[in-house]
Amino acid sequence: MTKPILLSTPHMGDRELELVKQAFDTNWIAPIGPHVDAFEQEFCQIIGADYAAAVSSGTAAIHLALQLIGVESGDEVFCSTLTFAATASPIIYQRAKPVFIDSDRTSWNMNPELLQSALKHRACIGKLPKAVIVVHLYGQSADIDPILQVCNHYGVPLIEDAAESLGATYKGQHPGTFGCIGIYSFNGNKIITTSGGGMLVSNNADLVAKARFLATQARDRAPHYQHSEIGYNYRLSNVLAGIGRGQLCVLSERVAARRRNFEIYISSLGNLPGVEFMPEAGFGRATRWLTCLTIDPEAFGADREQVRNSLSAQQIETRPVWKPLHLQPVFSECEYIGGAVAEDLFRRGICLPSGSNLTNEDLERVISAIASVHYGNKKSQTPLFMI
Repeated sequence: MTKPILLSTPHMGDRELELVKQAFDTNWIAPIGPHVDAFEQEFCQIIGADYAAAVSSGTAAIHLALQLIGVESGDEVFCSTLTFAATASPIIYQRAKPVFIDSDRTSWNMNPELLQSALKHRACIGKLPKAVIVVHLYGQSADIDPILQVCNHYGVPLIEDAAESLGATYKGQHPGTFGCIGIYSFNGNKIITTSGGGMLVSNNADLVAKARFLATQARDRAPHYQHSEIGYNYRLSNVLAGIGRGQLCVLSERVAARRRNFEIYISSLGNLPGVEFMPEAGFGRATRWLTCLTIDPEAFGADREQVRNSLSAQQIETRPVWKPLHLQPVFSECEYIGGAVAEDLFRRGICLPSGSNLTNEDLERVISAIASVHYGNKKSQTPLFMI
């Protein structure tokens, strides 16, 4: 049977099991414990944040962030449109209204010029949003400086969804550490994983302390169970935090492996007509969490879906680029600004297998499968796979 090649699978090392065993040996199984504390501290040291709260998912972290800055029913929150639904769903949890902002071509992330014009217009009519959520997509930072500048100018808090970009940089600084609050995800497909988990970071100690309080069912300080606010069961377990600590030890290696995948893909496929890879913006260094490209069907000879279906038939998993949120049925009533760039990237974009544990043979299979679609299932006369 042909071995499946999946998009992005967990990649465990040796240290993770040792730390999980410590949790079992000491019976620290509950969602508190020394691994949680150490994971938060070590994470801050790596990304350069002052404070962090380990939580059950990146979605939980966004939900907490919105509560921490006071987003309430009827408020508007500006949000990147080219992203996973989990970025915007917590806005709905708060009974607030997402307003989606289109991407730029430079980074595929939120277009700073569109954001600036939208905020200027809203300021003129006295209807500024309560917050802006910018996504750092597919391992690449958005152009933070102009985004942060315009948010600060109008006094709108910036939340950074860095779920996909741990290990990336923007002008030497980690995305997720510029705005009021940053969030990260450790889902099983991310560059490092805790199976399921997330992190909320901020340089504001009070915000992070409140996040921990809300994430632990908002239990008041009392000898009995007393609650003055509604809280959530959002805290990360000590067991999973142990996995996270082990994964942090190999973060730089995982980034290097994924960037190597990208270099092999672009050296082997970059000259095919109609193929254009997601650019690396000059302001930072991407992790290439996922290697993404767009396909011009006229030049390539097949469209994105034909490529995806052909690879699927060969047990190779690929995914379309995120469907913009303003096109999602669940957000069909929401306002959006621009949209043509994100729509084009979705229509032509595809994500290739990108795991840090891919073998050379895996990469060769993917490259040959894509090339065979272009060449009409005829073997290329020139070598495709170059290491």
